Amino acid sequence: MSKYMKMSSTSRKKILIGCTGSVATIKLPQLVEKLWQNNLEVRVVVTEKAKHFLKEAELPPGIQVLSDTVEWAAWQDRGDPVLHIDLVKWADLFLIAPLDANTLGKMASGICDNILTCVARAWDPMKPLVFCPAMNTKMWEHPVTAPQVALLKSWGYKEVACISKTLMCGDVGIGGMAEVDTIVHTALRLLNPWDPYSPPDFRL
Repeated sequence: MSKYMKMSSTSRKKILIGCTGSVATIKLPQLVEKLWQNNLEVRVVVTEKAKHFLKEAELPPGIQVLSDTVEWAAWQDRGDPVLHIDLVKWADLFLIAPLDANTLGKMASGICDNILTCVARAWDPMKPLVFCPAMNTKMWEHPVTAPQVALLKSWGYKEVACISKTLMCGDVGIGGMAEVDTIVHTALRLLNPWDPYSPPDFRL
């Protein structure tokens, strides 16, 4: 196991959050806090562009934020652990929130040129992957977007649909990331499929 992977000492369910270059990444601290309140273990992978919107100081203490820099520092020679593979083995669920237009296109095309897309490409199809699109209305309504979303869903990935709202650019329209409570609820349902009503200790 990579030295960057802290050993897990609990039997709690484990969620890996992926953040991409959307302004909705600013909601990561709120998302992590909600998942922690529901007794889940959380780690985070980010693209380089996501770092622009991320304030790590606002995250709960002890949260690992892993990026390409860490991925490449972890591997020095043949036989060394591969971080994105270790993460695939560790996580019970991969939650990409937000999923920007760029990473959506990469995933749909099979491109894996950063730690997040490498995790996605290596993801175990027997475990849930949840994606939460977030982009400007013009990008969302581009004719390439719907087929890409449909392709991801055809692989068994779960979409938490974007919503209509006032976007950061000031426009009003579809493309905003779903509310944090909606995302958390979806993740918990997938981690607890045997409970048709509500996940254990579900808190919003």
